[in-house]
Amino acid sequence: MDPVRVMSFNVRYDTAEDGLDNWTHRRRLVAGTVRYHGPDVVGVQEAQSHQMRELESLLDGYEWVGDPRDTVEAGGEHTAIGYRADRFDCEDTATFWLSETPETAGSVGWDAKYPRVATWARLRDRTTGETLLAVNTHLDHESERARQSGIDLVLSRIDDLAAEDPVVLSGDFNCVVGDPAHRRADGHELRDGRLLRDARDLTAHRHGPTTTRTDFRNLLPDMGIDHVFVSEEIGVESWAAVADRDDDHYASDHLPVVVDCTF
Repeated sequence: MDPVRVMSFNVRYDTAEDGLDNWTHRRRLVAGTVRYHGPDVVGVQEAQSHQMRELESLLDGYEWVGDPRDTVEAGGEHTAIGYRADRFDCEDTATFWLSETPETAGSVGWDAKYPRVATWARLRDRTTGETLLAVNTHLDHESERARQSGIDLVLSRIDDLAAEDPVVLSGDFNCVVGDPAHRRADGHELRDGRLLRDARDLTAHRHGPTTTRTDFRNLLPDMGIDHVFVSEEIGVESWAAVADRDDDHYASDHLPVVVDCTF
């Protein structure tokens, strides 16, 4: 398979409380950031249904998969996966809930604050016929137990799905490098013996700040909570926390993470 550029981007849900930083004032900057960096596969977090519709409209050439986390809110947040339609076909996809009942839509797991979900997609390269398993998630922001149990479920589901596919796991983990949920993913052994590794540790070419959080105007230090993991047969050419912005603000309260993967 030719190199694949992967992006993980928490785009921040649409709320009037953000004032001049709300979605209305950021949507074109979000779409422009994705368009400029041109990922082949992008996992977004916090995108509500209307935000997904706008991204679909603003980003020609991408197909999107994923279900909202809430069943009662029409605007429920997604952990959607977008992929370049001229390169990949989606062979299969599903969304599951990070809970004791993962197939129950809207279920809240353990002591999490809100429903949390993961979306996966098996993507087939239209030129080579090779497949890639992309998984995207958003762990709970308050409960350590929910984060650990949630990532354990995600990793178990990857074990069930991966077969021999290369695996990319992206997401907002709401924890920094070395915290328990991060440690569970980093070095996780798949059933065939392959390991998942934090992409930032697999390259000497790292770019941008170590934090991935902003207050829209400034970087918030020591909050590198957005991560991309890859199975060990994937090489990593570069890792970047993209600190692009316009004159007014960053595109989100998170920086996107961009990883160039080789096969």
